[in-house]
Amino acid sequence: MKKLCFLFIINFILLSCARVGSPVGGAKDSIPPKVVGSNIDTTRVNVPRDIKELRIDFDEYITLKDINKQLIISPPLKKMTKVIPSGMANKYLLIKWEDTLQANTTYNFNFGNAIVDNNEGNPLQYYNFAFSTGEEINDLYISGEIKSLFEDKEKKSEESNLVVGLYQEKDTMDYRQKPYYITKADPDGYFELNYLSPGNYHVVAFEDVNSNSVFDSGKEKIGFLKEKVTLDQNISGLKINLYPSRKEQKYTEMKETAGGILMTFEGNPESVKVLSLNEKLKDYKVTHSPKSDSINIWFDAKKQNLGNENSENLKFSYDDGKKQDTVSVFYRYNVKNEMSISNSKGNLLPPNQDFVISSNYFIDQIQPEKWSLASDSIQQEFTAKISENNPYEIHIKSNFKEGKKYSLTVPKETVSSFYETIGKSYRFDFEVDKIENYGTFLLTINNAPAQRFWLQMLSENGNIAYSRYGKENVLTLNSLKPGKYKLRILVDNNENGIWDSADFGKLEFAEDVFVFEKPVEIRPLWEVRETWDLKKTEEKSKIPTEESTEKPMTTPQNPSKP
Repeated sequence: MKKLCFLFIINFILLSCARVGSPVGGAKDSIPPKVVGSNIDTTRVNVPRDIKELRIDFDEYITLKDINKQLIISPPLKKMTKVIPSGMANKYLLIKWEDTLQANTTYNFNFGNAIVDNNEGNPLQYYNFAFSTGEEINDLYISGEIKSLFEDKEKKSEESNLVVGLYQEKDTMDYRQKPYYITKADPDGYFELNYLSPGNYHVVAFEDVNSNSVFDSGKEKIGFLKEKVTLDQNISGLKINLYPSRKEQKYTEMKETAGGILMTFEGNPESVKVLSLNEKLKDYKVTHSPKSDSINIWFDAKKQNLGNENSENLKFSYDDGKKQDTVSVFYRYNVKNEMSISNSKGNLLPPNQDFVISSNYFIDQIQPEKWSLASDSIQQEFTAKISENNPYEIHIKSNFKEGKKYSLTVPKETVSSFYETIGKSYRFDFEVDKIENYGTFLLTINNAPAQRFWLQMLSENGNIAYSRYGKENVLTLNSLKPGKYKLRILVDNNENGIWDSADFGKLEFAEDVFVFEKPVEIRPLWEVRETWDLKKTEEKSKIPTEESTEKPMTTPQNPSKP
């Protein structure tokens, strides 16, 4: 019995030891690859101009992640021929090119976070390799911060691909070429341009969506300094705001749409003259709001026998003030394209608001005297008017009472476009919501713009929830839905009725934008009051007037080390 107990105790100890000593894996490798050498000596000066490759050796196997997007070479090399590793891991990185290097020039290879170890993917963060074809390596730098005042909620910050570049000041500068120096900003918008030579430069920042290191006008956000920067000492603390860029005015396409043809442009044309060049199409109407990209051509396809049986090639001439041309479209009448109206804003009407119905056709005439508005079977007085700002909407005003239900009846043929009318009657049932479900916002603006401006409240998804255009410096917004909002002011500096974006080619800034420093939270039955001093907001975003010699947040790597 004692022997059995002894064997049991021994087995228990052995099993316990086995469990304690079972392999669970070592600590996860978190050390990035280490540079151990390169084909360019450690001084990295007087490098021959005819050298055609850069080789960097590491202490472990590496791979390259998004090297085409991450690697930025300043000044740029035009003819790259090979980058290794490509696919399989390697213990060295090799870049080959055909260009002959410039004399007395410092070259900087900024790898971003492209170099990672093969096992765990640890990046060698923001690695730079610099060398010079002259006697010394230029060590001037510019640092600062990029901020987008028009956020795109669909894009993650790490995917925004913001870059900053310097163009050398010359008599003629081609902004369609890559900047002479270029770098990427980090996800927080901070940037550094290192190893810069003295000189005069133009500073530009843009959202490099297609990773070609060239600003694409009309497609990418842009920010720049209007005046040149004289670089003779380090500069830090630059603040550059990004804005949507202005599109070049041009025709894009024509297509069949409900009631006729839609012609689209880019670049917000002030006015467009359109003429039909078709024998069959003589009776038509053209509608275009100034600075709009859409032009509608309305006609009665049935009456004029256009595209009823087969597609018909319709030709038009246009004059947009910059170009005159002839365009055409194959048109086929779609029997489903009938005029209709709808309650697009829902059946719960906020208090003290108009009831709005919208149409898929341009609304030319209405006959509200034939309509009826009832509540509890009692007829209500009301007025109806086509919106001055949007001819596709009708606004109905009445003494709407909160908590009451209403029914609006619109008989057929009482809402008309030029060649069409609604072919059936509509009934819209809706209820006026209670005031207790909404809040009020009172805003006092100090140092308000002299010109008219848009005050906008943006919801958390970035959409414009409320907007008001005018010059008042004390504003009251009622019946606001509870939630957190971002407050923004767009100034109509030239008072042309639209907010004009930036034009880098002409060095024209976007019109003024102010963003309130904190979110505004609207609560039910609360009256929120805020005072906004635009002068203080402007001062916070100003670019430093004096060059600073303070060090950047991350120091450029010592070129004397491999």
